[in-house]
Amino acid sequence: MTKCFTFLLFLTVAFAARAQTQPAAATPAKPVNPNAAKFQFVEEVWDFGEIPEGPQVTHEFKYKNVGKEPLIMSNVKASCGCTTPGWAKEPILPGKESVITATYNTQGRPGAFSKAITITSNTTDETKVLYIKGTVIKAEEEKSTPVKAPSMLAPKTN
Repeated sequence: MTKCFTFLLFLTVAFAARAQTQPAAATPAKPVNPNAAKFQFVEEVWDFGEIPEGPQVTHEFKYKNVGKEPLIMSNVKASCGCTTPGWAKEPILPGKESVITATYNTQGRPGAFSKAITITSNTTDETKVLYIKGTVIKAEEEKSTPVKAPSMLAPKTN
């Protein structure tokens, strides 16, 4: 009888342990709003190619709201401080177009670069990422001629 009791106790513990390791039921996905605002970009990656070091370069990412509700961007953030984004703060109505600008400061940044601009909005995807890239060509350093002090130029008279 104790063997039977021990066996039943073992089975109970085994089933209880198995029940604990079962994956939880999947949480239902966020319902997709068929009328939600939606971006349609002309391009999502912009390659500046080779650009000289020094000036700031800017690209406008053109888009259209192809959804049925106004498109509202709550934030547009660049991946670093060398890139400055700009965007429309007012809602973009369905069917209307606008731009998101990305300005990259090349000063002191020679070499290849790739930067992300992350958009947080009321679209179905909630976030969208745009990219700028290119190669900054190092500026040639100016060769300076040492300037002689005026006392060195004038002949000495004694």
